[in-house]
Amino acid sequence: MSKVQIIMASYCGEAYLRQQLDSILILQEKNWSLLICDDGSTDNTISILKEYNEKMPNQIQIHQNETNLGVTKNFLSGLMTCVKEEKSDYYMFCDQDDVWFAGRISIMLKRIKKMEKIYGKDCPLLVFSDAIVTDEKLNIKRPSYHKTQRLNVKKTDLEHLLMENKCSGCMMLFNHALASKVTILPDNARFHDWWISLIAAAFGHIGYIKEPTLFYRQHKKNLVGSTTRLDYIKNGITQIQKQKKALSLTQIQAAEFLKIYQKELSKEMRIKMKTFSLLSQRSPLERRILIFKFHFLKSTILQNIGVLLLI
Repeated sequence: MSKVQIIMASYCGEAYLRQQLDSILILQEKNWSLLICDDGSTDNTISILKEYNEKMPNQIQIHQNETNLGVTKNFLSGLMTCVKEEKSDYYMFCDQDDVWFAGRISIMLKRIKKMEKIYGKDCPLLVFSDAIVTDEKLNIKRPSYHKTQRLNVKKTDLEHLLMENKCSGCMMLFNHALASKVTILPDNARFHDWWISLIAAAFGHIGYIKEPTLFYRQHKKNLVGSTTRLDYIKNGITQIQKQKKALSLTQIQAAEFLKIYQKELSKEMRIKMKTFSLLSQRSPLERRILIFKFHFLKSTILQNIGVLLLI
């Protein structure tokens, strides 16, 4: 039976933590372990975690970070710990405030195992599903996260993922071949899921599951949330400098990815990575030409117009 390792990053999550943990306890798939990495919570999060650890000490483990790592490093360091200490077949990231559907792991395992029959278990593979967007009380706001975000889930090649992440961490499952490639904790990964997605695109394959497998809860403390088209337009107009900085950070992320994995990347991949990471050093005209030449694009025409105006 396949073993699934779940990694949760917790930080001051007392408000919704119990609901998430309870949803994991009633999963149809029972062969899972949960490592919860707490990043210095100052509320009742630790007390809640210890309560669940006492209930299921063989499946739920708690790790308290010595210093605050931030969400990206917290998730990735937790993953590295799991890979180092015990080999699992598959890995999942888990947010502290969502609610998983009972059949979630079974659905995702079925898909990734089909991919393994095609590409082999030694090939880094990732699958991600859709999610139902809710408010803080789990009232449904939108039936599809990806449709709301206007994300083209068919374009998960390296070129598109360099510019835009489509695979949210709370919606993904990936195999050991992928997890084992995270041997260095990056300083400039924008988000843990984006980093994992880049690895999958560069070295393996990505599959999409149209069916929602969790409630994606939106509340005031969300670090990364769901935005509508109107929100995107407003942000593009009122936060131009923030958008420019985001594009710059995305290029820095690509530069670090290239530095870490350059010996393993194909020549074609290295060229794409280097070109993208050095876009800001080109003239405005050259930047726009290279974006179209290499298809460093986002999902929609509106988003790409925004990129061309900002880059």
